[in-house]
Amino acid sequence: MSNDDCLFCKIVAREIPSTVVRESERTLSFRDVSPLAPTHVLVIPKEHHRDAAALVAADPMAMAEVLSEASAVAEQEGLEAFRLIFNTGSEAGQSIFHAHGHVLGGRPLSWPPG
Repeated sequence: MSNDDCLFCKIVAREIPSTVVRESERTLSFRDVSPLAPTHVLVIPKEHHRDAAALVAADPMAMAEVLSEASAVAEQEGLEAFRLIFNTGSEAGQSIFHAHGHVLGGRPLSWPPG
């Protein structure tokens, strides 16, 4: 299932170019166009779900695969430490309403993040 107006669905369909770093049957991982760290990769399910909460409610195994792929991205990128972020809702900073996790690393990351 995809959403014709969704930027990430268009990336999955290869209608919009991206720098893919990993791909599985159900996920796509690509570099963020506005990176906030030396490594900033987005990991998305290929199937459209509005946010992380909707994804885990509809398909917990798909969320597990997104998490597994995020870990694989970090390993592939040589990150010993990384942050994985899922923004859910506009007040939390979500700007593209297709579930996605941000893998951030390559520099010290402070807390709290906002």
